[in-house]
Amino acid sequence: MSDDQRLATKIAGETYRGEAITLPLSLDGQVSIYLWPCTILNVRGMGMGGPTIGVDVGNTKVIRFDCHDTPGHWHKGGYDLLGRPGNSHVEFPDDLRRVADQVEWALSQIKDNGAELLEVAEQGDAANLLYSRMVDEALAGIRFHVEKNSGLRDQAIADKLIDITE
Repeated sequence: MSDDQRLATKIAGETYRGEAITLPLSLDGQVSIYLWPCTILNVRGMGMGGPTIGVDVGNTKVIRFDCHDTPGHWHKGGYDLLGRPGNSHVEFPDDLRRVADQVEWALSQIKDNGAELLEVAEQGDAANLLYSRMVDEALAGIRFHVEKNSGLRDQAIADKLIDITE
């Protein structure tokens, strides 16, 4: 199965730059983490974007972190399961305003609270499948891929696809 088939449906106005990766978090591969190195989302004429990290159960997107700098946010409770992205939208903590900080916070949430976040999304069976060694290896892979693709957001800003406010 290709990454495009494995990842949940894109929403209107959402495009991507860079190679997406998907890494397993469970021995059976049903729980996985993905990274879209640079998601670009145009909402009401404003372009925002940066890395998107998420957790899938099967082919269902359950948790999603949109590390987009000042308009960054995340989704909990079952992104695909709640009907539309706004139903799962949560702001990052106030002190997380930069992409790098949001990425690290997202990865720590998956490591430290992944099972709980899956439980909240009514994915208890998936929560029980998380394998800590695989989680650690996958998070290291995500960090490496974020760093490898760190110039994509800057290029999208230069191409005026992402608006920034200083």
